[in-house]
Amino acid sequence: MKSHLARVITIERFILDQEELHPEATGELSNLLYDIALAAKIINSHVRMAGLADIIGSAGLINVQGEVVQKLDEFADATMQHALLRTGRVCLIGSEEDPDPIPTPPGQAAGKYVVLYDPLDGSSNIDVNVSIGTIFAVHKRLSPDGGPGVLSDCLQKGRDLVAAGYVIYGSSTMMVYTTGQGVHGFTYDPSIGEFLLSHPSITTPPQGRYYSVNESNFPRWEARVQGLVKCYKGLDCGFQPKNSRYIGSLVADFHRNLIAGGVFCYPADTKSPRGKLRLLYECAPLAMICEHAGGAATDGRQPILDVAPTELHQRSPLFIGSRDDVLLAQEMLAEPA
Repeated sequence: MKSHLARVITIERFILDQEELHPEATGELSNLLYDIALAAKIINSHVRMAGLADIIGSAGLINVQGEVVQKLDEFADATMQHALLRTGRVCLIGSEEDPDPIPTPPGQAAGKYVVLYDPLDGSSNIDVNVSIGTIFAVHKRLSPDGGPGVLSDCLQKGRDLVAAGYVIYGSSTMMVYTTGQGVHGFTYDPSIGEFLLSHPSITTPPQGRYYSVNESNFPRWEARVQGLVKCYKGLDCGFQPKNSRYIGSLVADFHRNLIAGGVFCYPADTKSPRGKLRLLYECAPLAMICEHAGGAATDGRQPILDVAPTELHQRSPLFIGSRDDVLLAQEMLAEPA
């Protein structure tokens, strides 16, 4: 009988095994994923201390999004910067918290990757102990190697991503990522300080049990969106009714639906006519994960991964999750209002 330890696979071992499937790989992307995993461990240690140390509450600042910056936002952003900028693996990073892309420091080698991230998604929920997360997206640079990165390196379609993932700091801490070869989840074991493979080859159900949307915005939605949500409820269209599950933390809602099946919706409305979620470091990376797990993601007109970005902090509507549920949204929202 094999021991339990014989079946333990660390994220480092898993990434190396995946790298061996690609003889042309240089190892830079693998090391970049280690860098992000290390940052996630550090952020996790501080999230776990929230309430015991002076790290919760507002930092007294407003970020580029017009949102109140939490102390843990600042810490998570700084941690990601320190983990990425001096490795020689990136030429540029972009964060929800910073107005412009951040290049590698002067005198530091500029690598071939660009990392875009939301350092602490759902941070408004920190004070009430709701699950929060980190979302990241990795592109290969478009500008010439060796020189500093430029804004156009960030403004790539999600279809061109080479890796995407998220970390959820919940009842356990998990890192989920894809490099286009399946979606894999790793649970953090604090006793040994390692992420261990716990959810290999995640596949999301084609139709889900849940719909996740902030229904307090219902009066601000256009009629087609209102009709779609009624349909998810099983009203007016004969669709199998779904149960409403809405946490209000994107990573947490997405993770539940990815595993159990469901659809997350954040439509445009009269208050946010272009949508609220950020295309490059929220919508696109989660869409890559979802598609490689068998799901789908749309802005209501086209797949999220096909949207051509024009701004670093571009916003977008988002309908993401189980394939059949998202296709229903695509069909209903394409109909004339």
